Amino acid sequence: MNGDSIQQDVFTVLHGQASPIVSRWSYHAADPFAITFSVRRSTDRWVDWLVARDLVIEGLTTPTGIGDIRMAPRRVDGYDVVEIEIRSDGGSATLEVDRDLLAQFVDATLEIVDLGEENDHQDLDGAIARLTGSAAA
Repeated sequence: MNGDSIQQDVFTVLHGQASPIVSRWSYHAADPFAITFSVRRSTDRWVDWLVARDLVIEGLTTPTGIGDIRMAPRRVDGYDVVEIEIRSDGGSATLEVDRDLLAQFVDATLEIVDLGEENDHQDLDGAIARLTGSAAA
């Protein structure tokens, strides 16, 4: 972790599969409202999902989400997990992540940018300049 970002790899269970897969959770102060959740499909290929940090925080304690990503705390075989349901046009998958590890990651994001201070870390002029191709900032 450097001062403005964190990345954490976590073993994740694909519902119904015996072998865990690797998921990667990333957070950057430059995009303070979002967490990138990535799943490794093969040794070199990752599939990324951009998730609202608020959704991840809420998913630690209560079912949440109404779109492509839904999260809910569950107890599975004696373990506290967060169940993550991912949907797309290509299908869906349900993953289980250790709740304590995900909570540790969330806590680390809050050390970088506290709740309510996200707007202080956004460079809206720079983002607009990048989107419009202008040099004005």
